[in-house]
Amino acid sequence: MGRSVPDGFDVFVGWLIPTEAQRTAGVSHRATVKGALEARLSVRNFFETGSFTHGTGVRGYSDIDALVSLAEKPASSYTALEWVKTALVARFPATSVKIRRPAVVVEFGGGYETWEVIPGFLTARGTSSQYVYDIPGASSGTWIDTAPKEHLAYVNECNAKPNKGNAKRLARLIKAWKYYCNVPISSFYLEMRAAQHMTTQTSYIDVWDVCLLLEKLNAHQLAGMNDPTGASGRINACSSDSTRADALSKLATGATRARKALDAYKADDPDTAFRYLDLLFGGRFPAR
Repeated sequence: MGRSVPDGFDVFVGWLIPTEAQRTAGVSHRATVKGALEARLSVRNFFETGSFTHGTGVRGYSDIDALVSLAEKPASSYTALEWVKTALVARFPATSVKIRRPAVVVEFGGGYETWEVIPGFLTARGTSSQYVYDIPGASSGTWIDTAPKEHLAYVNECNAKPNKGNAKRLARLIKAWKYYCNVPISSFYLEMRAAQHMTTQTSYIDVWDVCLLLEKLNAHQLAGMNDPTGASGRINACSSDSTRADALSKLATGATRARKALDAYKADDPDTAFRYLDLLFGGRFPAR
């Protein structure tokens, strides 16, 4: 007798979690990255954000994200990115350092050995207990606002109830779909949507909730979402109209495959469920 669908998901999630060696390799660069920035810039704060800190990363795909809070905001976000790039190139001349909005990417190696450093400038927006930053926007020179510490607290809160651990599990699964199928949707957007979805559920089953989340995303056509913490502005799914068109096409396909997998699971047809789950995750789902 082969694996059950729940067993298949357990194996799959185990494959997605970065190894301890990968995590250790990435963290080992923290002090040198921070030191490189402090040597040339007026650094107010430096902290890690994103999938690595949130516990929602996908092995081999998620980098370490960090925000460097700087003292004086320039008129153009391009200038801020150049400041950070120059500081990092000076410290790592033999390493690939390049701008990829909203960050400067330092490619020490694969997986968690790649750092994405985002320049941020603390603003007066938000409440007295919220830390809102201006960071580079998708287009040259522009800014958007973000509140990474508030967003981490929100994900942790959603992950604690009503089904402990499942908001992050769902986020990791939906990010695996994104990476394995090359879907140009923001990982942050998917994570926040996954966390938000779990606030509406009283139970969690992988095959059900992956399907429900994809169908929700498809139904509202990747509409921007209000920041559930109230700290920053709208959270958008895609960086441009062209990437949005590609994302919507792949999302429709994904939602259809997820529904067929769920229908087969409900009909006690695991072979068909595994076949559609493998299609859904780009040929990476475990064999039955």
